[in-house]
Amino acid sequence: MKRLENIIKKIVAFRFAIIATLAILMALAGYQTVNKLSIDNSLSIWFLEDDPSYKAYIDFQEEFGSDEIFIAMFPVDNAVGKAERIRLLQLHKAIDTLSFVKTSFSLAKAKYPIYNNGDIVFDELYNTERSEKGLKNLLSKLPSISTQLFTQDYKYQFFYIQLNPTPQIEEKREIIAGDIRNTIETYYKDYFLTGPPVLNEAYSKGIYKESLLFGVLTILVITLMLLFLLPNKRYLIISLLAVAVPVSLLFGIITSFGYALNMISMLIPTILMVYSVSDAVHIINIYHKEGLLNKSLNKIQLITLAVRKSITPCFYTTLTTFVGYFALYISPLPAFKNMGVFTCIGLILSFLLVYIIVIIGFSFMHLNFENSKPVLSLKTFSQTNFINWINRVTSHYKNSIITVFTLVLLYGLFAVFQVKIDTDSLDLLAEGKAKQDLRIVEEQLNGSSRLQLDISMVNGKSILNKDAMRRLEDFQNKLEQNPIITAPVSIVNIKSFLEKRSPVLFQPNISEENIKNTLASIENTDNSFFKLFADDLSSAGITISFKEVKTSQLEQLLVDIEDTFKSSFDTKIHKLKINGFAVVFAQLNNFILETQFKSFFAAFFVAFLCLWFFIKSLRTTILVLIPNVLPLAILAIFMSLLDIPLDVSTAMITPIMLGIAMDDTIHLVHKYRKSKRVQGTAEERMDRAMHYTGGALLSTTIALVGGFLIIASSATPSVRDFGALCAITVAIALITDIFYLPALLKKFDR
Repeated sequence: MKRLENIIKKIVAFRFAIIATLAILMALAGYQTVNKLSIDNSLSIWFLEDDPSYKAYIDFQEEFGSDEIFIAMFPVDNAVGKAERIRLLQLHKAIDTLSFVKTSFSLAKAKYPIYNNGDIVFDELYNTERSEKGLKNLLSKLPSISTQLFTQDYKYQFFYIQLNPTPQIEEKREIIAGDIRNTIETYYKDYFLTGPPVLNEAYSKGIYKESLLFGVLTILVITLMLLFLLPNKRYLIISLLAVAVPVSLLFGIITSFGYALNMISMLIPTILMVYSVSDAVHIINIYHKEGLLNKSLNKIQLITLAVRKSITPCFYTTLTTFVGYFALYISPLPAFKNMGVFTCIGLILSFLLVYIIVIIGFSFMHLNFENSKPVLSLKTFSQTNFINWINRVTSHYKNSIITVFTLVLLYGLFAVFQVKIDTDSLDLLAEGKAKQDLRIVEEQLNGSSRLQLDISMVNGKSILNKDAMRRLEDFQNKLEQNPIITAPVSIVNIKSFLEKRSPVLFQPNISEENIKNTLASIENTDNSFFKLFADDLSSAGITISFKEVKTSQLEQLLVDIEDTFKSSFDTKIHKLKINGFAVVFAQLNNFILETQFKSFFAAFFVAFLCLWFFIKSLRTTILVLIPNVLPLAILAIFMSLLDIPLDVSTAMITPIMLGIAMDDTIHLVHKYRKSKRVQGTAEERMDRAMHYTGGALLSTTIALVGGFLIIASSATPSVRDFGALCAITVAIALITDIFYLPALLKKFDR
């Protein structure tokens, strides 16, 4: 006690120096944040660089070209008109000069094969010397390609822009979409633009806007709540500073080390502000209560008493919350790792700075404790009467409470296995022009994403032989029956076209060597947007398109493709490799499941050890832990009944909520254990603990629910679900702490 009092005396003695230091650090942090804060929603934040699937995806881009493709759709009078061709060619010329563009493709660049003296050459499809009727007839014989160039009614043209491989464009993402739009708008005033780069840009802009909005709303909501929750208005400035300083310094640290915000870390400011104000409210409530009870103590002694009585529970609540977030570090997803580390740094800053700020704030205050009252209050609500009612209920109906809550817990454990694991890429995007353009383009095109299927011989020999071509054709025909897949394009399309135009080429009596030489004369440079086969002819490629779908549908699509391949090819002779971002994205379900299990069980185990060390009794620890599992069980019930899946946003919810759920428990149990020094039954000790901490529990829960409801106001469906589920879980955690926990301890703790 004496040592703590000396530390507080030194803080008070140097308070002006500390204030000046914090002000300077906040100014530097603010400068760094304003000048260096950026948004990063690139692939690298979701997949580790040494992840085999990510490396395979990057290697695929280097060999076959990036599948980061802009898709523009232009309304036109006549998609095959001469004026439209001229305008498309002008746009191609302008787009292809951009440093980050690999190639562009449209009807103006499309070519068709012609057999000429033993070789296959390509001529322009959009030949102005050909009649419109002749052109339409020719295009009708290449349906898989023509449907990707214009709509059936010839009212829209499609224009594709393929970027350089991902590693080459990562640092230019912020300017790429803008440059593409500016170039297009030189030639087309009316257009629709979509594709992975557009969606990525929309994610980033949405994250930036919402992170700012969440910050402002959180400050406003916290201020309003504090006017109700704090026993005097003079505590308001202390609480707000306890919120602002840690968050400012954390963002200074994040930006100084070159890190950027993403869809996950954008939640840090709101979460950290709510945690900071919760600790501040606990300390202020204890300080005010002790001020009413100990009128003979001087200022330093009173501050010391408040710090001593609050520091143990606040330390353990910070520790359990820290554990919940740090458990995210073992996730295989870098975005979750960063979220865990940054939030943990913020929690440490908050814990230390909240105490320093409230100590300095209290030292300036001269308050009449007895005459203090909140600025705003609900006259019809009496906190004391409410807590008395809770105490009566948990004493008289403890058996019924235990039975009902335990049954809910058991049902919740069953519901855990009913929760789906799925990520809908459209749920990661708020409503806006990007999402509207995607819907409009996909309605006409039936696909904005691509996969490259690479079929090769196991022995490494050339794939261009009669048997392989027959199997490849059978494989592609089966793929076309899949409702998700749109317009597969491969050498099969060219072969089918040539068979109709030059039947003699593929007669049964034609030698395999002639077929190989004929097909080998097709140059990939003439079809660079569709990789038909490897340069050494060891593999043939099929490019398929499909709409934006959920990860579960992607997983099933990949399985269907594999099964279809096995039904068409002998897997002892031929092998299939599926390439593209969709392959990497489909693995998110496994990563999310891994995050849930690893993070939750790590958090649960460490939290159990913390509680055991804190409580010192294994029996009481188990009794205390049960109510903290119940909110997670009810969370599973809600997710199951409302069909809310675990996705990239909600995947981190259980370890975080476990840490939060324990906060109120620790404050309540801390006072309950202290009461053991006074004679009395478990009921009497719990009733006293509820009276002492009940007000703070209500206040911090309201603050937490308010903070998460702000996140629930997000325009992004996935983030909205995360905020709503967290708010529900925190509210349930309070209910279990004031009903289930007291009932269990009153019944079984002797």
